Amino acid sequence: MTGCIGVVVVEDHELLADGLCCLIEHDLGWRVLARVVNGLDVYRACVVHRPTLMMLDLGLPGMDGVDVIRQCAQRWPDLRIVVNSASNDSERARQALEAGAAAYVLKSSARATLIHASYQVIRGERFVDPAVFGGMHDPAGARHVPRPCAFEMPERLLTLRERQVLKLVAEGQRNRDIAQLLSISVKTVETHRLNMMRKLDAHNVADIVNWAHRLRMML
Repeated sequence: MTGCIGVVVVEDHELLADGLCCLIEHDLGWRVLARVVNGLDVYRACVVHRPTLMMLDLGLPGMDGVDVIRQCAQRWPDLRIVVNSASNDSERARQALEAGAAAYVLKSSARATLIHASYQVIRGERFVDPAVFGGMHDPAGARHVPRPCAFEMPERLLTLRERQVLKLVAEGQRNRDIAQLLSISVKTVETHRLNMMRKLDAHNVADIVNWAHRLRMML
């Protein structure tokens, strides 16, 4: 199903838009249907392309981002809207969620956070970046914002085999040795290793070792 998911990217900074498109097509394996640089063109892009998901920057020229969310959510109730914002203001996040956004992710967060948020909303769930969650204490708004829990952390995306590979790589084992220990092929080890690193936004062995310590896999 994920291969059929079409996305409209709404971002007026070209470098950021390029990064989002790369993440959508290469990390998520979805399709970018259109790139929009201002709030006024969002509606037209949705009419033409009928996307499954929209990645939206709140600070757009031409129209307030929350108004864009509200109008799109009313016109296309099934459209999943992921806000990608520079603001960690919890009130701004609440406004976006109440207007109809399914997720609120900070631009300063790890790549893995946005990937996980995207998967969450496609499954019909909601996601709020843990970095803004601390300010959202209002019980009346609890139905709009899920409580933070372990499954929202990037490491929870790992399969059991990927966690095993993570631990062994952090211990200094080579792919060939890991393959023998787990009774799988070297190619399979490489696949698990690449998937694990992508999910954790890890770029080298040092990052993997840090994650292993964080997950208490090493003494």
